[in-house]
Amino acid sequence: MADADGGQAEVVQTAEPAQGEIASAPGMPPVGGAYAWYVLALLVLVYVMNFIDRQILSILAEDIKRDLDLTDAQLGFLYGTAFAVFYALFGVPIGRLADNWVRTRLLSLGLTLWSGMTAMSGLAGSFTQLSLARIGVGVGEAAAGPSAYSMISDWFPKARRATALSIYAAGLYLGGGVSLLIGAVIVQGWNQRYPEGGPLGLVGWQAAFMAVGIPGLLLALWVATLIEPQRGRADGLPPPAKLPGRTIIRNFLADMASVIPPFTLVNMALLGRRALIENVAVLLLVAGLVAALVIGTGEVPQFLAVGTGLYAVISWAQSIRHRDRPTYAMIWGTPAFVLTILGFGSISFVGYSVGFWAAPYAMRTFVEPALASGAPVPWYGTREAVAFILGGGGALGGFAGTILGGVLGDAAKQRHPSGRIIVGALATLVPAPFIWFQYTTTDLATFFLCFAPTTVFGAMYVGVAAATTQDLVLPRMRGAATATFFIGTTLFGLGLGPWFTGFVSKLTGSLGTGVLALLLMAPFTCLTLYLVYRWLPKAEASRLDRARAAGEPI
Repeated sequence: MADADGGQAEVVQTAEPAQGEIASAPGMPPVGGAYAWYVLALLVLVYVMNFIDRQILSILAEDIKRDLDLTDAQLGFLYGTAFAVFYALFGVPIGRLADNWVRTRLLSLGLTLWSGMTAMSGLAGSFTQLSLARIGVGVGEAAAGPSAYSMISDWFPKARRATALSIYAAGLYLGGGVSLLIGAVIVQGWNQRYPEGGPLGLVGWQAAFMAVGIPGLLLALWVATLIEPQRGRADGLPPPAKLPGRTIIRNFLADMASVIPPFTLVNMALLGRRALIENVAVLLLVAGLVAALVIGTGEVPQFLAVGTGLYAVISWAQSIRHRDRPTYAMIWGTPAFVLTILGFGSISFVGYSVGFWAAPYAMRTFVEPALASGAPVPWYGTREAVAFILGGGGALGGFAGTILGGVLGDAAKQRHPSGRIIVGALATLVPAPFIWFQYTTTDLATFFLCFAPTTVFGAMYVGVAAATTQDLVLPRMRGAATATFFIGTTLFGLGLGPWFTGFVSKLTGSLGTGVLALLLMAPFTCLTLYLVYRWLPKAEASRLDRARAAGEPI
């Protein structure tokens, strides 16, 4: 196993402290108790709002495309890249902030920002304005994952962590499903009542954005009332030393400078000449790659954004190597962790794209042609029915699949240290043939039937991936680990998947072809998860020893 310096660290089988060795803090509710479940329930509600605000663009896509005269590639950019790049970019310093500051307060502030920017999306009248609003949503939502994952890991013992994280992650599918239902109902009702535009000239899709954004502002006040859990207690570890407020602010600004160009260059210069030279070399390499991709595709906003995100991530990794070697060693210096990011990120590449494009595909391929022909339309052939079936089915299937994956993952890990990875791999192996049938059928009922197993099995990796990353690091590093994990699922998965499908659709004139092209990712996913399966046991067993070797005072 590679250590922080790139060499081979000797693996010493050292037992971790047993659960319960550290006494509960005075007045602190017990780990895994009733209050822990209350916190989890509220965090699920927050994640539901998170994905309502993120996913509602799917059912509104056709109206937005028509009113703003957009291409499928631009729609993919709005849903994926504009959100994902800045979500991943700001997730790094915010994730580190979650490791040192009050997580309940951080989550409340993030919820306020992303809900406000979702409401502002309703005032957008151009591609640029809507892009800026989506960027704001991404920045705000960057606080959700690191804060919630870290709190849940401190409220629940390791043996039940994947289950708890899977329940939390199920909010993703509940929010995504509810967003389609809410969006369809609001658009239909608003446009019927105001066919020429309502108050402030708003049309249906604009009203839908405002309707789902405003309630989040009230939810933020509720989140602020939660008790901050003691770090490390669920793992039987003493709480890390609290940093002074000035140090927290200074570290946060340093983390911001390590990922926000052009401050990255100043940050690297402060770390030394060698660090600056390495960073400039990375910048030139990424700039050349972006230029080649822009010339080859003509997609300027897409690859400027992705290139910025890629450079920012590498800059942060460089910075953390100098400023916090133990965290760097446990994340970027651990091949099993890096491959976990790539493997499960590639699953999200497919999942995010299918989740976004399912509704527009059904509308274009089945609903709109049937309505235009004047022929009788079955009950499931209307826009509202598509939203109900895809939204409700996606919510139930994703919720069930996420929790099932967590429960099976925890059970599988009891039998084998890498058992969770086998469960997570089902998210690629099972959905693939159903996606093929779903996007080649000419029958809407068959399309819906294939959607069910794709949703259930495609969601089984979420809690597994989250628990795997949390188990590979120390409690004080969980926010940074979560932010790094989200780099894979957002910058790689969300930032490229939906755009890729839209771009292939733009080139071929077939949205179905764009979705089917996603299946080319399957061999890469299988290879990376196989390597994770092989390397994970050794990485987990050597966790404390590798942290000590990197300088962690434990």
